[in-house]
This record gives sequence, structure tokens and C-alpha cells, in this order.
Amino acid sequence: MTTVTDSVLRSRAAVRRRVERARDFVTETQPEALAVVGAVILTILSAFAGFLLNSSWTAIPLFASFVAVGYGWIRHQALLVRALTFATTTVTLITLGLIVVFIFDEAWPAFVYETATVLGVEVPGLRMFIETRWEAVTPPRQFSLVPMIHGTVMVTTIATLVAAPLGVAAALFIAEIAPPTVREVVKPGVEILAGIPSIVYGFLGFTLINPWADRAFGLNGGATYLFVGIVVGLMALPTVVSVAEDALTSVPDSMKNGSLALGATDWQSMTSITLPAAFSGVSAAVLLGIGRAIGETMAATVMLRGVAQISDPLWNVFYGYDTLTSLITGRYGTATGTQEQALFAAGVVLFVTVMFLSIGSQWIEARMESNLGGHR
Repeated sequence: MTTVTDSVLRSRAAVRRRVERARDFVTETQPEALAVVGAVILTILSAFAGFLLNSSWTAIPLFASFVAVGYGWIRHQALLVRALTFATTTVTLITLGLIVVFIFDEAWPAFVYETATVLGVEVPGLRMFIETRWEAVTPPRQFSLVPMIHGTVMVTTIATLVAAPLGVAAALFIAEIAPPTVREVVKPGVEILAGIPSIVYGFLGFTLINPWADRAFGLNGGATYLFVGIVVGLMALPTVVSVAEDALTSVPDSMKNGSLALGATDWQSMTSITLPAAFSGVSAAVLLGIGRAIGETMAATVMLRGVAQISDPLWNVFYGYDTLTSLITGRYGTATGTQEQALFAAGVVLFVTVMFLSIGSQWIEARMESNLGGHR
């Protein structure tokens, strides 16, 4: 008994000594750790500021940040990771904020130029959205975005009608119906399709679809909103499939098994349990696909005619003139002055549209999580 007691006491004393040494080490190294962390954050932010100011001295804080990070990684790894994540997050947020400020600042003169008066009140940029004429050369110059907004809406609507039902159906097949061997092949294949550059789709549409449409139907040289929307919808399809499939597979198996145990068929379980429970994720997938369709540049630029005009009638999909993205791509290299600023105004419209789509997807997700008890 005495031996056991002595052993326990010795163990406690050893533990107490180790704790005291660790406390002493932390007390001694805390000022050094704080100094290293401060140096890392300060040098990274200084290098970033020098880059923004186009300073020739940027290399000095950049090199100093490498030295501080290397020393901190050896001596204070845990604190260094927290400092690095803080510094990089700060740089990212500042960069995004500066991009937004730059776009709006460059576009503001165009909004001022297109000011219109309503009930005695001058509204900057209003004429861009109530007129239909884009004329950058012949006076009086005018920069209406209505024709391009119309083209963007047409292409996006057709792309959504292609990508949404096909994408959700494919996601249901992969998540609920396909055997594991098929799923292991199809899922990576879909994700690979998402990485194909848009110029490849646009080139295939320009060389194959446009000539075929022109020969078969005599449709405006083949450059129509219909076929551009189909191509863009196929481009957005992998994104919709991948995100929707992840949302569907995240539904707990207990919910599906409970439905099957009550006598529901597989189809009834999918439509009554899986889809409603994953509706927030599926809707986010569709909105991501719409966002890609709105922001698609190369396919629309290559396949459309690049004319600022509205089809007559408005719903005629067998014409294809211009979209906001193709307007920017086709004219930015040669635009100067107010025309260049009007292109930035088109970028502002795209930015605001995609931002509202993102907010809408977050709102839908929050509402569905509230209604369904947190299930995605």
C-alpha cells in the first residue's frame, strides 16, 4: 500500500512540475509570440498596401512577411495559423470592396450622362433603362442598356428552362436511382464537364449549331437567342447537377427509410420526402446555374451578332443580337470616354443582378431550414 501511495504522489508531483514548466514557458514566450503575430499581420498588410499603391518598395515587406511566417511556423505554429487566416481574410475583404468601389466609380459618369428628369427630379442613369438606342459614334450619343438587358433575359430564361429540369432530374438519378458503380462514373464525369472552358462551347455552337440553324431554318445566320440559350443551359447543367446532387444526398436516410416503411414507392419518397427536404440546396443549385447563365461571356459573344437591338416581337427567340456580357467583351477593347464608362455601367447591372440572386438563394435556404427543422 505504501509503495502504491508513493508512486501516486511521485506521479502527481511530476505532472505538477510539467504544468509549471509549461506555464513558465507560455509566460516567457507570450511577448515573443505576440510580436511574431503582429509582424506577420503588419508585413502582409503592408505588402498588400504597397501593391495597391504600385510602390517599388513592395518587395521589402513581402520578403519580411516570408521571414516572419517562417520563424513563426517553427516557434508558434498555432498562433501563426490564426494570424495568417486573419490577414488573408482581411486582404480578401478589402480586395472585394475595392473592386466594387472601382466598378461603381468608373460607371458613375455614364449614369450622370444618361440622367433623366421625372416629376422635376433628376435621376442619374434613368435614360439607360427607358430608351432603347445605343449609339456610341453619331451624335447625339446615347447608351441605353435595354436591348442588352432584353438579350440577357432571353438567353438566361432559355438556359434556365434547359438546365433546371434536366439538372434536377440528373441529380435525382445519381443520388437516388443509379447503382453505386454508375454513380462513381457519372458523378466525376459531370464535374469534369463543369471545367470545360466556355469558349469551347461557344466555338462548337458557332461552327456547328449556327450553320445548321441557318441551313435548316434560315434563322438570322443561325445567331439566335434560342440556340445560344441551349448552349449556355448545357454549360450550366454540370453546376446544377453537382450542387443539387450534394443537397439530395445530404437528406438523412432515416427520412427516406421511414417513407418506404410506410408503404410509399421510391418515386413517392423522392417527390414527397427527398426533394422537399433538399429544396433549399436544389434551389441554390438552380440559382447558381442562372448566375452562370447571366454572366456567361464567350459563348454569347461568339454565337450572337453583337448588335444593340431588340427583337420584334419581344418574345421572338429566333433573333439574337447582344447581351450585357457580349456588349462588354465586344466593345471594351476599343471603347473610350463615356462609352467605356457605359460598359462599366453594364457591369454594375450584372453585379447587382447576381448579388440579388445570391441574396435570394440565401433567403430561400433560411426559410426552408426554418420550415423543415434545419434539414437541407
